[in-house]
Amino acid sequence: MIGRMLTAALCLFLAGCAGASNPDSPASKAIPATSSPETGVSLVVSAASDLTPAFEEIGELFTAETGIGVSFNFGSTGMLAQQIEEGAPVDVFAAANQAFIAELDEQGLVIPDSIALYAIGRITLWTRADSPLVLSGIEEVQDSVETLAIANPEHAPYGVAAREALQSAGIWEDIQPKLVLGENIAQTLQFAETGDVDAAIVALSLSIAAGDVGRWVLIPEELHNPLNQALAVVSATTHEAEARQFAAFVNSEAGRAVMRRYGFILPGEEPAQ
Repeated sequence: MIGRMLTAALCLFLAGCAGASNPDSPASKAIPATSSPETGVSLVVSAASDLTPAFEEIGELFTAETGIGVSFNFGSTGMLAQQIEEGAPVDVFAAANQAFIAELDEQGLVIPDSIALYAIGRITLWTRADSPLVLSGIEEVQDSVETLAIANPEHAPYGVAAREALQSAGIWEDIQPKLVLGENIAQTLQFAETGDVDAAIVALSLSIAAGDVGRWVLIPEELHNPLNQALAVVSATTHEAEARQFAAFVNSEAGRAVMRRYGFILPGEEPAQ
């Protein structure tokens, strides 16, 4: 009972951190434990928003195999890193860019030998399926859309990749008046799903998860720096052994199968052609 109360308190704390600036904003989303932990342990995993569909599945598989519960806190990588710096009770951090893990490592906030690359992300140009707008490439955005959503490059790695792609296409400066910034990549997709913007540059993983709601075209990877995504066990964890189990599970065959299905390029693998 005490364990369950503490877990609930931790989740409420994270949810409060996520929604402090705007309680209606999906800038970060806390997901309750996948099931009641048989071991009496429930981990808190902070993860980049592009991981939402994949990690929810991985969490269920992990709990089924180990009996260890998992609660997820999804948001922009930069904001999640800041929460850890401020002492948020997190066991594992899965970032959308390995640079954020490196910065936490320099501060002694993650366990060095737990750091691991787990995926390389891709970005897409996404529109609603019922939109009359049909785009075949990012170079068409400048003349074809009135509004374009990207994640905020100030703290979202997928927003940085979107900016780099627009710069490579030579339209970054001209597209400024049309930009709408999402707090994270999930909110960015939401803007397009609801029709608030004409199109969005979002994660391939979320494009796949959205299914028939939208249509998308993959943005060439040479237009932006690689989205090398890494995870680590947080130094302040009180469940180091279990946290290491989860981190290893993400890179296990079971975890990789889920990640692969959502379009991630995996360590040691080449992109699917």
